[in-house]
Amino acid sequence: MEAALTDSTLVHAALRPGVRALKETAMLLTISTTHRPATDLGFLLHKNPARVFTFGLPVGQGHVFYPEASEEVCTAALLVEVDPVVISRGRGGGRAGLPLEPYVNDRPYAASSFLGTALREAFSTAMTGRSRDRPDLAARSLPFEVRLPALPARGDAALPGRLFGPLGYGVSVQEAPLDPLFPEWGASPCQAVTLRAEVRLRDLLAHLYVLIPVLDDSQHYYVSEAEIDKLLRYGAGWLDTHPERDLITRRFLKHRRALQRAAQAHFTPEEDADAGAPGARNVSLNEQRLEAVKAELLAAGAASVLDLGCGEGNLLARLLPERQFTRLLGMDVSPRVLDLARERLRLAELPEPYRARLTLVQGSLTYRDARLRGFDAAAVVEVIEHLDGARLWTLERTLFGDARPGTVVLTTPNEEFNARWATLPAGTVRHDDHRFEWTRQEFRTWAQRVAGEFGYAVTFRDVGEVDAALGPPTQMAVFRREAP
Repeated sequence: MEAALTDSTLVHAALRPGVRALKETAMLLTISTTHRPATDLGFLLHKNPARVFTFGLPVGQGHVFYPEASEEVCTAALLVEVDPVVISRGRGGGRAGLPLEPYVNDRPYAASSFLGTALREAFSTAMTGRSRDRPDLAARSLPFEVRLPALPARGDAALPGRLFGPLGYGVSVQEAPLDPLFPEWGASPCQAVTLRAEVRLRDLLAHLYVLIPVLDDSQHYYVSEAEIDKLLRYGAGWLDTHPERDLITRRFLKHRRALQRAAQAHFTPEEDADAGAPGARNVSLNEQRLEAVKAELLAAGAASVLDLGCGEGNLLARLLPERQFTRLLGMDVSPRVLDLARERLRLAELPEPYRARLTLVQGSLTYRDARLRGFDAAAVVEVIEHLDGARLWTLERTLFGDARPGTVVLTTPNEEFNARWATLPAGTVRHDDHRFEWTRQEFRTWAQRVAGEFGYAVTFRDVGEVDAALGPPTQMAVFRREAP
């Protein structure tokens, strides 16, 4: 397909007969490149420029076709036809509120999460960065231009620039009135937006997949914990440092606070929150904490160790080189975080003797788990404060009552020390996902009760610079199981 098609003939030439004019039927996204030969775009997207690719969606159909494909310029178009009847029946994400909203809305036309779903369906392989025929190109930044003729920016006309600008895109916005015949109605909530950048295709598709629903401020399906994994996967490498990260997270997760807190815990590791600890110089509080835990495990003579709530594997990375530890198991509730731990620990590259000593598993501390039994020691580093106080009994039952390791090394923030942080307002906790933080007396009361109830003796340690009046920034309890 060498000839470029005009807008007026684009759909009729590329799609089945009988489809109405483009601007009257469906939402559209185009991706163009001037990389030469530009037709390599077909190899990167895994879609042949000479053919139309049609696929089903829960609310209609999607089509991928190429209105132009030459050596100089190649454009791939994604057209999504949404069935308004499905939306009006409440199965496709119509907005609740006004009586006519299910029947009169912009869902079939404006870019939204429908388009994001179609992106994943049409370009799933390209989004992984794989290309069998052009692997070198898939790994390179190429010149791309993206056009979205009807992109909403709910509540903020400048939002496209705020979202795409920090990622290196040039953003052009063309606004239009809601209806030229009725200028008093004001501006349309949708804009014609053009994005230009040199970027890897996989990154471009990830940016579009996350940010289009954010601009629309809606998801057409029920948002569950699975959406956190999508956000982490497609936001990897850019979302953590984006200046609008909180807004992106809030809107992508449909304003569900519990999901936002869970996502935020992944984006902001607690070692970052500790970086500004008063008195910290060359060694961060997190490093002091991990080294203190490691020293206790070595002193206990433990050969097999559980790292419960292992996160990205920071403690495991310190334990693995020690020959004393012949069996290590890291557990975390998040599969995504476990993937990051595997990457950080480079498990695939480790010699077999090291790899055989370490196991990573997904699981929760609030449920009994036979995999946790039979270990000499367990480390629970900055974990308990992420649980609801009313649910702490489940951890006590699982760890001290069922798993019953010989030694448990447990750390948690000292709430009293928070007064030393000039940037921490009074009455707030150190991390957004902390459900509570204890004073030294509260921690000791809890630890002594647990020790007595489950047959352990407990001692306490300070971690970090100790303030004469406020105590240490981190408090540690070391439980040792007593003989029956």
